Amino acid sequence: MISPLNPLEPLVQALRAFAAEREWEQFHTPKNLACALSVEAAELLEHFQWLTDAQSQSLTDDKKAEVAAEAADVFLYLLQLCDKLGIGLIAAAQAKMRVNAEKYPAALARGTAAKYTDL
Repeated sequence: MISPLNPLEPLVQALRAFAAEREWEQFHTPKNLACALSVEAAELLEHFQWLTDAQSQSLTDDKKAEVAAEAADVFLYLLQLCDKLGIGLIAAAQAKMRVNAEKYPAALARGTAAKYTDL
């Protein structure tokens, strides 16, 4: 059963088991996971390199599947990094959303890409 407090826990447990079965925990330091996350994010970005905005919004099904695989890699490395550091990813994301709401009040930020310091 998925915990309402942490619906990601089954996935985190599966990642731990996957790494343990391969004896990869020794390589999964926070630094290494952060590096791997960055590499995977770059691989995700590579799918959009040189596309126009319109092209990036109308990917073929095959291209979407490739992008989905890279997005999953990014997500899984991020989960592993947070697990190693004891960071609750959902709680951290919720806290960050509250901070962003304060930095970017809708009345000031609506329709602009300006940084909060320039609103």
